[in-house]
Amino acid sequence: MASEAERDAMRRALTIARQGPRGVNPQVGAVLLSADGELLAEGWHRGAGTPHAEVDALSKLAPGAARGATAVVTLEPCNHHGRTGPCSEALIAAGVARVVFAVPDPGVRSSGGAARLRDAGVDVESGVLADEATPLLESWLTVQRLGRPHVTVKWAQSLDGRAAASDGTSQWITGPAARADVHRRRAQADAIVVGIGTVLADDPALTARTDDGALREHQPVPVVLGARSVPGTAAVRRHPHPYLQYRGDAASGGLTGVLEDLRARGVQRVFVEGGPAVASSFLREGLADELLVYVAPVLLGGDRLAVRDVGVRTIGDAHRLTVTSVTPLGDDLLYVARPAPEAAHRGVALHAVTTSSEGDG
Repeated sequence: MASEAERDAMRRALTIARQGPRGVNPQVGAVLLSADGELLAEGWHRGAGTPHAEVDALSKLAPGAARGATAVVTLEPCNHHGRTGPCSEALIAAGVARVVFAVPDPGVRSSGGAARLRDAGVDVESGVLADEATPLLESWLTVQRLGRPHVTVKWAQSLDGRAAASDGTSQWITGPAARADVHRRRAQADAIVVGIGTVLADDPALTARTDDGALREHQPVPVVLGARSVPGTAAVRRHPHPYLQYRGDAASGGLTGVLEDLRARGVQRVFVEGGPAVASSFLREGLADELLVYVAPVLLGGDRLAVRDVGVRTIGDAHRLTVTSVTPLGDDLLYVARPAPEAAHRGVALHAVTTSSEGDG
């Protein structure tokens, strides 16, 4: 069992991990403790081609100073040669006596570090503060496990489940606090996806903006699904990034190919904004890892449903969800949900691919 000093060190490792860039490699932090629990050194991964967190921490100690120490790491030490050497071997060579990590590495090539350490006589404990570490690594873990980006599907709806009034108007169902939250989450994504119908009907800019309308530092790449052309005057053409358009029929199974292409372009986090047809397609194909549903206390009636056909023919086919949080945003509520464990397990079985790890430094 992890000691309190090791748990505190894991919290520190999670904090410093966030200093690393968000890219194709995971954000990882490492803390080295002496045998009596005192801090010796700490490190984090600074991006592709740079030392991994464990090696970064070891580099701050004199030769031999890590002998008998405990390494506390947010992700299982890697066990493969990429742009850098295996962290498991670096820890063994340094004489580390114990390794504590939060989340196992699911990579086909990079996993196995824990077994390598144990074979060398190092005491290893896994799963420490895994619930706190997983959200930091979530998009990278999705890429490793499923071979595609992590997908968040978002929509706003009335209390009776409508995305627009009968005449098609939808701005604005939710209030300013909810819209500000959406822009904050857009800035955390690598790509933002809408259907061409939404582009033609609403002319969205697909940018991430601050409360005063200024562009945030990080902008997701805009992605448009559908065969019709984007008008020459469309706001998306003025986005800081050139938009990508996929003209295949997304509703008939083309979404997996879209996600694979986005992954090849370095995209790990996809934010799906709509409209209802696109959101429903992602849900129907089992490609939604997270749902953000903004619910406004208004009634609209009519047939403009926020979600359409998601492949449910009988109650036994229902998409079971686990609600992870409910947050008031002004007068609105934000529901954050994920596929229930049994549904997520089925999704892995359907969509998992054998890939080599991207976490190679």
